[in-house]
Amino acid sequence: MIERLSGAYGRLLAWLALVGCAILLAMMFIIVADVALRNIAVPGLPRGLAWSNEISELMLYLLTMCVAPWLLRQGQHIRVDILLQALPPRLAWTFEWIGDLIGLACCVVIAWYGAQAAWSSYASGAVNIKTLVTPEWWALAPLPLVFVLLAIEMVFRMHRLAQAERGPRNDAVSAA
Repeated sequence: MIERLSGAYGRLLAWLALVGCAILLAMMFIIVADVALRNIAVPGLPRGLAWSNEISELMLYLLTMCVAPWLLRQGQHIRVDILLQALPPRLAWTFEWIGDLIGLACCVVIAWYGAQAAWSSYASGAVNIKTLVTPEWWALAPLPLVFVLLAIEMVFRMHRLAQAERGPRNDAVSAA
């Protein structure tokens, strides 16, 4: 049963990673259009896109939020494992568990405080005033959602670790 849930969850994360790719592509088009319009005078069109920097910043943030859970699942996150590879396998496996438990706790705490910040921003009606005026909560809302997804993936990681051979993970290791 858990394998089926994990597989479905993996497909959800893969879909989110594709959304992240689409965001990156759109961001590229916006930046290219802004640079082109600033350097090539086209009658009837503005000299650049005043909002492009602001939108690109938000898109970079959303891109990160979309792909982070998928990267964790793939073992492609930043990982310093030189010590784990040098330790006896059972001790390394124990440290993997400790790392996953700390990661899970951090994800839950960040999701909780992120949700509080987003709700507080929504309730107060706070706005970001730059080139565009947008509700602040729009930028805050993805954070708790993504950290809930990361927490769920940490649980699946711990399940996979429990089923694996006693030793450090074999995915995304520098010594492999």
